[in-house]
Amino acid sequence: MSQLTPEEAVSLFLIKFLAILWEAMPFIVLGAVLAGILEEFLPQQAITRFLPKQVVPAVMIGAVLGLVFPMCECGILVVMRRLLRKGLPLSCCIAYMLAGPIINAVVIFSTWAAFEGHGIAREMVGLRVGLGFVVACVTALIVHIQYVKHGNALLTDIAIPQAAATLPDDSEDAPAPVKKTLGKRLANISATSMHDFVDITLFLTLGAVLAATAKLFISPSEVEALSREQPFLAIPAMMFLSFLMCLCSEADAFVAASFTKMHISAKVAFLVLGPMLDIKLVLMYTRVFRRRLILTIATSVVTLVFVLSIVVHLVYQANNWAGVPG
Repeated sequence: MSQLTPEEAVSLFLIKFLAILWEAMPFIVLGAVLAGILEEFLPQQAITRFLPKQVVPAVMIGAVLGLVFPMCECGILVVMRRLLRKGLPLSCCIAYMLAGPIINAVVIFSTWAAFEGHGIAREMVGLRVGLGFVVACVTALIVHIQYVKHGNALLTDIAIPQAAATLPDDSEDAPAPVKKTLGKRLANISATSMHDFVDITLFLTLGAVLAATAKLFISPSEVEALSREQPFLAIPAMMFLSFLMCLCSEADAFVAASFTKMHISAKVAFLVLGPMLDIKLVLMYTRVFRRRLILTIATSVVTLVFVLSIVVHLVYQANNWAGVPG
């Protein structure tokens, strides 16, 4: 930053700000449209019927919902909020929100493609998906404990689940559903999608401003040099970098692959934390979660990613595996 003139700094800021904004925008739109469709067509109790009664299996299913509703982290929040209001338990929603941007076909393929030329594609995909699943499930279970204690006080008003119907769907006394014309349904989908899009885009924009500002002061080359000199500091450094860079989960693997001298453990930390927690996501979370829940999610995710990445590093070290592409 000190070597840049004011004009160069402003130009660099605008480039990075617009890159973040336009990279995320298509997925925000897609997420808003999908949320509108779910709101209009998905019956309130339908999504909970297939879930096990036990919390742990239900959370594990929630963590792989990304295979059914594929979405990157930029658009998954609006989908998750609609699923939450439709009756999906909060713990399952958290598992889906955290794991969905990692455990979906597009991200798995992009991760494989990014590292295939380095000879570590299988390792990176396995570690990213495996650690992402564990972090999402454990965090969701921690959130479940919080929810048992505090209930809907963890959620903002617009995220509190709708009251369940007093009569079952198949009751003879239940009112007959009102048939809607196609035009009416499209109008409802459009209204819901537009509301969610405007609601989330405001916080996305603010997050992009903060991330673009941070990028003026931190150079990726400095982080890579740290990996060579202080390997165990590289993991938190890459986690911090992923928090600041606000990359889309469908493209971040190519950025991680560019750190050619970085240990696998640090790359995995970068690829797991980024889709779960970055500047724009924290700001977007404020539209759905209260501060207590945001702190719970952030603390759990950061701690788990750090500990699991250290374990990966130690396993590679104990087995004399290189951990760095040759």
